[in-house]
Amino acid sequence: MILQKRKGRLIALEGIDGCGKSTQARLLAERMRQEGIACYATMEPTDSPIGSLIRQIMTGRVKTDNRVIAPLFVADRLDHLLNEVNGILHKVEEGITVISDRYYFSSYAYQGVDLPMDWVIRANEPNSSILRPALTVFLDIPPKLALERISRNRFQQELFEEEARLAQVRQKYMEAFRALEGEEQVAVLDGDKSPQAVAEAIWEEVRKYMID
Repeated sequence: MILQKRKGRLIALEGIDGCGKSTQARLLAERMRQEGIACYATMEPTDSPIGSLIRQIMTGRVKTDNRVIAPLFVADRLDHLLNEVNGILHKVEEGITVISDRYYFSSYAYQGVDLPMDWVIRANEPNSSILRPALTVFLDIPPKLALERISRNRFQQELFEEEARLAQVRQKYMEAFRALEGEEQVAVLDGDKSPQAVAEAIWEEVRKYMID
């Protein structure tokens, strides 16, 4: 078996805040480079004007109706996909495997808002029609543990980062996965392990989609 080295892909890492997505994106990128796979790790929201506005809303510096944030994230993600220089689609077409810390399942697209999952999925159809992830890895951890990690490591917590809200967001993810069963490749992994153990579990899943 030979790992793919030419065909680019999008691999998304998902999970509630505190699950360790950023660390795992870095570790996965390092592992791929060791295997000779060209890769690029990116995070959202971007540093575009829309991304900047999203961050200000999330931290409470800009006040708005929560329903505004879903279309903002869709627009930010669409720009991130299509941007000629830094866009995900461009890199994938060039043969680079892109690792994103979230794609269009993003909890932020419906955080704190009772939006139906079919609405969230429809809103994100422009993104999924352009480029679906080859694999989405969801790092599953208990909301209580997530909040402990956030409280320990964050200088400033965002508005939605409380245990009940994190539990709600996790449930929304599961609804999305069920709704898109058969359309999306999703692996739900136990994230309540050491970073090294989680990284190995992620690599085993990724290998299944990187084999010739």
